[in-house]
Amino acid sequence: MEDVTRRFDAIEDKSQIKEILSSVYNALLVKGYNPINQLVGYIVSEDPTYITNYNGARSLITRIDRDELLQELLLSYLGK
Repeated sequence: MEDVTRRFDAIEDKSQIKEILSSVYNALLVKGYNPINQLVGYIVSEDPTYITNYNGARSLITRIDRDELLQELLLSYLGK
Protein backbone atom coordinates (compact mmCIF):
# COMPACT_ATOMS: atom_id res chain seq x y z
CA MET A 1 0.00 0.00 0.00
CA GLU A 2 1.34 3.37 -1.01
CA ASP A 3 1.49 6.06 1.67
CA VAL A 4 0.41 9.14 -0.28
CA THR A 5 -1.22 12.28 1.02
CA ARG A 6 -3.99 13.53 -1.21
CA ARG A 7 -4.27 17.21 -1.84
CA PHE A 8 -7.60 18.92 -1.35
CA ASP A 9 -8.09 22.14 -3.31
CA ALA A 10 -10.55 24.24 -1.37
CA ILE A 11 -12.60 26.94 -3.04
CA GLU A 12 -10.96 30.28 -2.37
CA ASP A 13 -13.06 32.48 -4.63
CA LYS A 14 -16.74 32.75 -3.69
CA SER A 15 -17.69 33.20 -7.36
CA GLN A 16 -16.46 29.66 -7.98
CA ILE A 17 -19.28 28.36 -5.78
CA LYS A 18 -21.86 29.85 -8.16
CA GLU A 19 -20.03 28.43 -11.18
CA ILE A 20 -19.84 24.97 -9.61
CA LEU A 21 -23.51 25.00 -8.59
CA SER A 22 -24.50 26.06 -12.11
CA SER A 23 -22.42 23.28 -13.66
CA VAL A 24 -23.82 20.68 -11.28
CA TYR A 25 -27.38 21.95 -11.85
CA ASN A 26 -26.97 21.72 -15.62
CA ALA A 27 -25.44 18.23 -15.44
CA LEU A 28 -28.38 17.01 -13.35
CA LEU A 29 -30.84 18.62 -15.76
CA VAL A 30 -29.20 17.03 -18.81
CA LYS A 31 -29.34 13.60 -17.18
CA GLY A 32 -33.07 13.99 -16.49
CA TYR A 33 -32.97 14.57 -12.74
CA ASN A 34 -34.76 17.29 -10.81
CA PRO A 35 -31.70 19.40 -9.90
CA ILE A 36 -33.29 21.08 -6.89
CA ASN A 37 -34.37 17.79 -5.31
CA GLN A 38 -30.97 16.22 -5.94
CA LEU A 39 -29.06 19.19 -4.55
CA VAL A 40 -31.27 19.31 -1.45
CA GLY A 41 -30.68 15.59 -0.94
CA TYR A 42 -26.94 16.15 -1.17
CA ILE A 43 -26.97 19.13 1.19
CA VAL A 44 -29.11 17.37 3.80
CA SER A 45 -27.21 14.08 3.74
CA GLU A 46 -23.81 15.10 2.34
CA ASP A 47 -24.06 11.90 0.27
CA PRO A 48 -22.41 12.63 -3.10
CA THR A 49 -24.39 9.87 -4.83
CA TYR A 50 -27.27 12.36 -5.12
CA ILE A 51 -25.13 14.08 -7.76
CA THR A 52 -24.43 12.54 -11.15
CA ASN A 53 -20.89 11.83 -12.32
CA TYR A 54 -21.80 13.34 -15.70
CA ASN A 55 -19.37 16.14 -16.68
CA GLY A 56 -17.53 15.67 -13.36
CA ALA A 57 -20.44 17.15 -11.39
CA ARG A 58 -19.93 14.88 -8.37
CA SER A 59 -16.29 15.77 -7.97
CA LEU A 60 -17.11 19.46 -8.43
CA ILE A 61 -19.77 19.56 -5.72
CA THR A 62 -17.49 17.83 -3.23
CA ARG A 63 -14.97 20.66 -3.62
CA ILE A 64 -17.38 22.96 -1.76
CA ASP A 65 -17.57 22.67 2.02
CA ARG A 66 -21.21 21.96 2.88
CA ASP A 67 -21.34 24.59 5.63
CA GLU A 68 -19.90 27.18 3.27
CA LEU A 69 -22.40 26.16 0.60
CA LEU A 70 -25.33 26.59 2.98
CA GLN A 71 -24.00 29.93 4.14
CA GLU A 72 -23.65 31.20 0.56
CA LEU A 73 -27.11 29.95 -0.38
CA LEU A 74 -28.70 31.71 2.60
CA LEU A 75 -26.82 34.94 1.93
CA SER A 76 -27.92 34.83 -1.69
CA TYR A 77 -31.52 34.08 -0.74
CA LEU A 78 -31.58 36.96 1.73
CA GLY A 79 -29.96 39.30 -0.79
CA LYS A 80 -26.93 39.95 1.41
